[in-house]
Amino acid sequence: MAVLDQLTSQQAIDLENKYGAHNYHPLPVVLSKGEGVYVWDVEGKKYYDFLSAYSAVNQGHCHPKIVDAMTQQAKTLSLTSRAFYNDMLGRYEKFATEFFGFDKLLPMNTGAEAVETALKICRKWAYEVKGIEENKAEIIVCENNFHGRTTTIISFSNDPVARKNFGPYTNGFIKIEYDNLKALEEALERNKNVAGFLVEPIQGEAGVYVPSEGYLATAKALCKKHNVLFIADEVQTGIARTGRLLAVDHENVKPDVLILGKALSGGAYPVSAVLANDAIMNVIHPGNHGSTYGGNPIASAVAIAALEVVVDEKLAENSEKLGQIFRSELTEFAKTNDLITLVRGKGLLNAIVINDNEESETAWNICLKLRDNGLLAKPTHGNIIRFAPPLVMNKEQLHDCISIIKKTIIEYSV
Repeated sequence: MAVLDQLTSQQAIDLENKYGAHNYHPLPVVLSKGEGVYVWDVEGKKYYDFLSAYSAVNQGHCHPKIVDAMTQQAKTLSLTSRAFYNDMLGRYEKFATEFFGFDKLLPMNTGAEAVETALKICRKWAYEVKGIEENKAEIIVCENNFHGRTTTIISFSNDPVARKNFGPYTNGFIKIEYDNLKALEEALERNKNVAGFLVEPIQGEAGVYVPSEGYLATAKALCKKHNVLFIADEVQTGIARTGRLLAVDHENVKPDVLILGKALSGGAYPVSAVLANDAIMNVIHPGNHGSTYGGNPIASAVAIAALEVVVDEKLAENSEKLGQIFRSELTEFAKTNDLITLVRGKGLLNAIVINDNEESETAWNICLKLRDNGLLAKPTHGNIIRFAPPLVMNKEQLHDCISIIKKTIIEYSV
């Protein structure tokens, strides 16, 4: 098949079903082009993207500055591995550490890799700095978390679909209820081998669950009191998604370890990172950790450009402003329609809870109708629809999308 052969949507779906592993359940739409807040399918129909590749495309599809940085660097030098220095990695590390206010950055590729990296750093710090007996370190995590799907990460997931038949599982994790400070305090007090607390500032995959005000700040204070690292997984919530540069910024919390990914590249290239200060990051030495592609020149150039776009185009401010409009309009609408029980979120990371159980197909069917009406979104946890458009969206486009959502819910309710 020639590279430019035109496929129909069904042909593309059939190819994936026949030759690809069935580890995803995509919405039946086949995309071939993206620009800004829009995507087009292979037949040419235009849609609003209201998922942003799970917040990877915060800067919009095919942002010209990011694409230019990627293509120019690809023409010059793409990969050296870390066997040699390259002339882009140091620039990226300096830019990003100053941008987020940390001493050091460890570059990786995917969000799950970055989480695994943070766990390793935390454990090594526990043994070499805190003084916990080797192989005894524990890390506190939250129920209903989503940090990826590697073997270690699913070991502390309580999602049966992610876990079943993938054991034996990795030990060393204590699970507590999310948004429960008493549970955190008790776990810290009864176990002197706790090295870190890994937490999502907002649980995205769980259905955009926003914790109580003050939860993050108090959790950080408890961690400091017990000499435990506060590890913020901002892979989905970071890079202006929630109306601040980081979601922890809503409570003026500075994590001990910061995990980034997704929009760190604007969706153009796999880029992730772990940031920490010297007192923590200096436990890592040659041979302790690495990645052939981590910190490659293209990733470095792309990440710098992606972060510059966030500042230059005031994406955090735009996310905050549009998010308030979105929640206000849909909350008022929900009062008139029994199909929506709750609207929640921060910035442009939002969700509506559908008045049905998690096993129902109502949310899925609503998303199919949204697709038919020109807007792409996807359910999470059965009865919740997550809405996360690119942060370059303007007010006029947002109101158009709100109208589509209202129209679709009304049509479905009839």
